[in-house]
Amino acid sequence: MEKGTFFLLFDARKTSRYSALVTTDVYQEDTMHFTPSPYAETESRSLDPMTTRGMVSSPHYLATQAGVDILRKGGTALDAAIAVAAVLAVVYPQMCSIGGDNFWLAHEAATGALHGINASGRSGEKASLGYFAQKGLAAIPLRGPLAACTVPGVVSGWDAAHALSRLWGSQLSLADLLQEAIDLAAEGFAVTPSLAFWLHEDCKKDSTGYRELQRLPGFARTFLPTGSPARAGERMRLPDLAATLSLIAQEGPRSFYEGDLAQRMTSWLQANGGLLTARDFAEHQAETVEPLRVRYRGLEACNLPPNTQGVASLSILNILEHMDVASLGEGSADHIHAVVEATKLAFAERDAHVTDPDFAEIPVEYMLSPAHGRDLAGRIDMSRALAPNAPLEPKGDTCWFGVVDAVGNAVSAIQSIFHDFGAGIVAGDTGVLLQNRGSFFSLDAGHINALAPLKRTMHTLNPPMLRKDGKPWLVYGTMGGEGQPQTQAAIVTRMVDFGLSPHDAVAAPRWLYGRSWGLPANNLRIEGRFAPQVAASLRQRGHDVQLTAGYSDLMGHAGAILRDQGTGVLYGATDPRSDGQAAGY
Repeated sequence: MEKGTFFLLFDARKTSRYSALVTTDVYQEDTMHFTPSPYAETESRSLDPMTTRGMVSSPHYLATQAGVDILRKGGTALDAAIAVAAVLAVVYPQMCSIGGDNFWLAHEAATGALHGINASGRSGEKASLGYFAQKGLAAIPLRGPLAACTVPGVVSGWDAAHALSRLWGSQLSLADLLQEAIDLAAEGFAVTPSLAFWLHEDCKKDSTGYRELQRLPGFARTFLPTGSPARAGERMRLPDLAATLSLIAQEGPRSFYEGDLAQRMTSWLQANGGLLTARDFAEHQAETVEPLRVRYRGLEACNLPPNTQGVASLSILNILEHMDVASLGEGSADHIHAVVEATKLAFAERDAHVTDPDFAEIPVEYMLSPAHGRDLAGRIDMSRALAPNAPLEPKGDTCWFGVVDAVGNAVSAIQSIFHDFGAGIVAGDTGVLLQNRGSFFSLDAGHINALAPLKRTMHTLNPPMLRKDGKPWLVYGTMGGEGQPQTQAAIVTRMVDFGLSPHDAVAAPRWLYGRSWGLPANNLRIEGRFAPQVAASLRQRGHDVQLTAGYSDLMGHAGAILRDQGTGVLYGATDPRSDGQAAGY
């Protein structure tokens, strides 16, 4: 057991996590009162943790505790979020690593300013359509050195977030914020059920022996030191990663992109058939970006601009703004149908326009205009499903986390390596598991997201926030690739239109429109806790409905922090589908 770690265990499927207080309009009252969830098994008080100081929500309890510890030490919400991100890069390698990307949306309490940080990496200078054509490849491989064709942006995101935090008055060094992650990597941590599942899923034997991850360079040495996937409760140590994090703490974040560490990673990549060069790493910087905003029921919905799909997440809300969602019934077939149809329309525009804005003109203002949202809403027929989109990407493994501190600074952040364990390669003796985000590029020269040197791919990561009167009201988000905009819409409509508590909104059964592995077209998966008549009604409208488990990992790991602007009380929520925790102090 890790030092200072305590566990409270219960089965969310056997104990009601759906409960509430009294019915009222959730965002017009001075204090919070929540509508009873229609999935409640009993009438009991909400289990949302509450505090008047600071709150952290993340998909791993050790990461949440690291963030709370930083808040206790006087750190800002950004400081705590960096500590959370660093621990997640150690204990949740199936979802994120320092070899991936991250994005940040940060509200500054002192000024009311909203800051955006884009820490996604560009493709290497040698990555081109011609290179892959010469290799005879029709698509960028999903695993291996060629999949790792974009520079990892995570550490640059930590650097940019820390620099902003210093402007907010933080006195903590980056070394202070990374220490818990370093200790966990060096001393070891208990493997959670989620990590154990993905290790066994990706490394179990098949007809050709062990699956591809076991055979990729560095993976087995790092994550399978005994030769077999770890089981839940076993200790995992990552000494090479601990040494790399220690070096970053001692020499600063630029050591990841310049100097000996960068040279070791790029030399290893080139020796193993990769494309990234030392110059690719040295020229990488995170960028500050202006967040996007739309109105939803009098609130300000905020997200990041392209190359993220934040525009799609906001477009869904911009469409639903022109529909009477509250009259549909929470969790009803009408509710799901409306959100899915809005999703189809938003995704069609995203797929036509969103890429690196340095390579294309993207009509964001038009896409998010109220008039366009009204026009798209008018295309939704509540009795019939629109034609399916082109097949969507079926994967997206990510970590969302949020923090609100005692003075009202708020952070919504997201960090990822794209597929589970990313490219599946560990760069030499650095312990750095590299992402395969570059595999999202198209090798079709006519595609909006076609590969080109020094280009950022369209990114599924997008950290949202809702503000009321210029202050954070809801910090929320989720992992899940194509599912991110959909789950964001589910949470927002459940809380704003139907008055559910943060936990009830996150834990209630969800849906996912998209493509399953091995299927040629999109379908609509819904969790088995929905009433049978919901699936039947959706099928009658033309949806290809597939039932999943009651709490399905396919739906992603969401979280939320609500700030009651009347009392200052913070309500936190994390997803029972994850290994997470929401905690205050």
